[in-house]
Amino acid sequence: MLLLVTGASGIGKTTVRKLLEPQVRAEVECVELWDLAPNPPAQSLEWRQRTDGLAVQSTVQLQREGRHFLLCGDPIAVVELAAAPSAPLLDGIAVCLLVAGAQAQATRLQARGDDPALLVHHHAFADWMRNQAADPLYMLEVVTTNSWDQMRWDRIPALVPQWHVHTIDTTDSSPQQVADAVLAWIRSTLAGAEPLLRVPATPHPAT
Repeated sequence: MLLLVTGASGIGKTTVRKLLEPQVRAEVECVELWDLAPNPPAQSLEWRQRTDGLAVQSTVQLQREGRHFLLCGDPIAVVELAAAPSAPLLDGIAVCLLVAGAQAQATRLQARGDDPALLVHHHAFADWMRNQAADPLYMLEVVTTNSWDQMRWDRIPALVPQWHVHTIDTTDSSPQQVADAVLAWIRSTLAGAEPLLRVPATPHPAT
């Protein structure tokens, strides 16, 4: 199973992964994208989606060993994982979206030294991720424009009936409280109590 903990920049994903890993490593391999591929000077959308594909492939291998894969630390949209070439081979995808109020996000980004001029873009992407959590077809052009040419965006409409994203608001929570909430979600998911996204194997369109 592929577990995705995602959210916009400044939400606390990397901190959560570091707190979680010691508690789940027996069953779950925890990584960020840069663990899977060399980090380019400028992370393009195509690089992210190619590396998403590597995450899916790694999950498929772990499934054979009875283990799971947690991707946590990058602002990845679940539709990007569902559109990856090997996604139909997954046992399922479970998604947890971390969100925060605009001021909390701004304060965290400022504390880590991000360029204030980019704040408006971080807020806009956070809003997009919240809307996408409710509707996988919402403004798909955000991730499909200039995307990796191997992505299978034609699969996404079929996911609408089963779409489910668990959301945790981190605005007033400490990093440990957020990690505890994510850990509870992981345990519930592995126990079979949370819905999974299962990606259909759709045929390529005729050419």
